[in-house]
Parts: sequence; C-alpha cells; structure tokens
Amino acid sequence: MIAALPMYDRPEVAQANDAFWHSIRQAVGYGPSDLTRDMGIWDIWQNPNLLLSQTCGYPFRARLHGQVTLIGTPDYGVPDCPAGYYNSVFIARANDPRHVLNDFHDASFAYNEPMSQSGWAAPLSHMAAQNLTFARHVQSGGHVKSAQMVAENQTDIAAIDAVTWAMIKKYDGFASALKVVGRTPPTPGLPFIAAVGVNKSKLFSALGKALLSLSAHTRDALQIKAVIDIPAAHYLTIPTPDPPDQRVS
Repeated sequence: MIAALPMYDRPEVAQANDAFWHSIRQAVGYGPSDLTRDMGIWDIWQNPNLLLSQTCGYPFRARLHGQVTLIGTPDYGVPDCPAGYYNSVFIARANDPRHVLNDFHDASFAYNEPMSQSGWAAPLSHMAAQNLTFARHVQSGGHVKSAQMVAENQTDIAAIDAVTWAMIKKYDGFASALKVVGRTPPTPGLPFIAAVGVNKSKLFSALGKALLSLSAHTRDALQIKAVIDIPAAHYLTIPTPDPPDQRVS
C-alpha cells in the first residue's frame, strides 16, 4: 500500500505531514510506514494500492471520479468560505498601479498547470463571469513559481489557492513584493482520496482521530481545522473552462 500527501508538502511542513500520516496510520491500524514522495502524482492517485492521498477538485471531477474513493475534505478555515471550501487569491506586484481585478483585463496571467482548480479553472471562470479576459497565459509549473514570476515582473497576475498563499506569506521572502487584488468564489477544497474498495468510513474516522492527536504546533503548520464530508456531487457541478491551448497564448 502507498500513502502520499503531495498538495501542500513543501519542505517547511514535510515534518508535519509525516506526523499527520503516522497518526493516521496508527488510527487505521495498518498502512505504509512512510509517505511516498518519489512518484508522479497521477501514478499516486491512480495506484490500485492507494490507501490515502490528496488531490485537487479539478482532477477529481475530470478524471478520478468513479476511479477512486472520496474520503473527505480538510477544512483549512479559509476566511469567508464554508467549512471544507477554499478560494483563489489573485495576486499582483505591490507596486503595480492597478489595484482591483477589473484593472487586469488583458493582462498577462501565470497559472500553475491546466488541470488546477485554484490556478486555472476557478480564476478563468471568475474572469469570464465578469466579461474579463487575459491577453497571455504562461504556465509556471507550480503555485509558488507563479507567485514568484509575478514578483519578478515576468507576468502581471496569478491566482494562488488561499492555503498556498498563506504558506507563501509565511515562508517566502518575495511575498512582500505582492498584493491581493481579488478573490474567486469558494469551491470545495482539495479532497482526500483512496483506491476503490477502501473503507471510507474507517479512513474518514481515522483522519479525524489523527488530527485531534496532533500537537498544536503541527496542526498550525498543516492549517487543517477538521475533516468534512462533502458529497462528490458538489465537486462535479463546478464549471470547467476551456484548457489553455484553446485560448490566447
């Protein structure tokens, strides 16, 4: 069996993720001794021996629904979002004279990757709802890289999920060169998944027990307040914009 928590596993919180996994494993009563960190995320998510991982809402609705077991959704306590939901933060350079999202119509936009809810789907859907567009799209390969590209004046604006943005502000010095110019509406957060056939109720219960057993310092590092049971239907109804290759680049 394998387990992985790749979505927010930056070096500063790797130890906290390890502690979380060890507590989950103890609560479940079985599982691999360590998290997998040397495998591609799609290989992890689609592994028939997957005991636990975390994915993004877009991959879940587009490719994983029906192929995995939806276990639950972590609640990160994102401001102005229901429990288990999150949003994307539009960030620009602090010294940019533009101050609100409408000012960035026809700007250049950095996105982490095309199957990202927070980095592509949510911001593009939000822009379209306001009849706004971006003139150029640049794929960065990651949320932190997108933010850094904006800070270094390689592109005008990016959309970063609220949890990652909190970590960027905490750990990355270039965050001081950035400002928030808008937010997307809330959507269901990044769900925990397992292979088909895994006992959902047992693993959901284990996640809750494990979270309660962690130290305050570890919970603070992870930012997880609770684990919520959000139905799959709530993910499947989220709109999906065209992929980048069908847009101006």
